[in-house]
Amino acid sequence: MRNLDYGDVVRVVEGFIREKVEETGAEGVVVGISGGVDSATVAYLAVRALGRERVLGLIMPYLENRDLEDAKLVCESLGIPYKVLNIKPIVDEFERTVGDLDRKSKGNVMARTRMVLLYAHANAMNYLVLGTSNRSEFLTGYFTKWGDGASDYAPLINLYKTEVWKIAELIGVPENIIQKKPSAGLWEGQADEDELGISYRLLDEILWRMVDLRKPKGEIAGELGLPVEKVEYVENLVRKSEHKRRLPTGPSF
Repeated sequence: MRNLDYGDVVRVVEGFIREKVEETGAEGVVVGISGGVDSATVAYLAVRALGRERVLGLIMPYLENRDLEDAKLVCESLGIPYKVLNIKPIVDEFERTVGDLDRKSKGNVMARTRMVLLYAHANAMNYLVLGTSNRSEFLTGYFTKWGDGASDYAPLINLYKTEVWKIAELIGVPENIIQKKPSAGLWEGQADEDELGISYRLLDEILWRMVDLRKPKGEIAGELGLPVEKVEYVENLVRKSEHKRRLPTGPSF
């Protein structure tokens, strides 16, 4: 993986957050706090950049589980103002209106509901929405379009998941949050790596070689001791999700 100076990375991200808040004239930032390492890392970086009084945490559970307690721990550890907004009544009303939703569609409604609430608070307070997507998920399309993939700025968007873990350790994110199994919390037992079909550590090694170094897939497979089909699987994730990384387009005339 990349040989980064993580102290420098932290300083660059802090400066980026301050710069964007200043240049837009925003009063602060709002962050959706899920109880996972990505949102916790963004919240910690935002507080370092702006101060705790200018960071609002929104905790938006559908299920009452450990993630809710971990999200509260993040906010209380930082001393930032936060709100707990149960999205179940909103999501259930969507489902009642639309009709029965399959699990994936319902998960997308949850993600988009959370983004609506983030922007409602941001607009009302003259805040910016800070996204929590990392490079691993952005490149593979592991996010909901116009849901958790939407934000004003995304401080972690160019950092792989394994790099986010290292930054989280450096800036003091609680250890139990760093060590927990990654999950978007969309349904009971949901796990990110199960859905991705690959561990983040292996995914990042492949993506770095494929996207950053532009190595051929046969060489990547040889370096990592993998069947080439595993590299092709990741390549396919990137290719199929290209539309999610672009604004809508239309025909040219």
